[in-house]
Amino acid sequence: MEEIDRRIVALLAHDGRMSFTDLARETGLSVSAVHQRVRRLEKRGVLRGYAAIVDHDAIGLPLTAFVSIKPIDPAAPDDAPERLAHLTAIEACHSVAGDESYILKVRVASPVALEDLLQQIRASAHVSTRTTVVLSTPYEHRAPVVAGEPVTGQESHD
Repeated sequence: MEEIDRRIVALLAHDGRMSFTDLARETGLSVSAVHQRVRRLEKRGVLRGYAAIVDHDAIGLPLTAFVSIKPIDPAAPDDAPERLAHLTAIEACHSVAGDESYILKVRVASPVALEDLLQQIRASAHVSTRTTVVLSTPYEHRAPVVAGEPVTGQESHD
């Protein structure tokens, strides 16, 4: 990836709502050149989308937990992600090395809702679970350091 493209990716990773005008100013390119480069980065899959950062407390989902799962029958098909896709409280599913097969990040309204979700996870995917409840989140959604870009020390606005 060209240095200017890495700069554009770094800028958008920090502020996905940055205008083409601001990107042009920061990169020294014309607005149309920045627009073309952003579209090319999107087509190549480098920029996969833009999202709002949600305050989960404000929408009634204050409890975050990480749920590690492993199959009850190790010989069973490895299809837990597909079996769990319908559970919208699961925000992320990560395949991991170690004792567990996957780690799920979940957000729910209460401990009772977490208990209900754990029962649904176990029944849907035929897995055992190990749960870690998050007490606080000092930071999240940090922009990645793009290779070749200097680390600025700027914090994300989350």
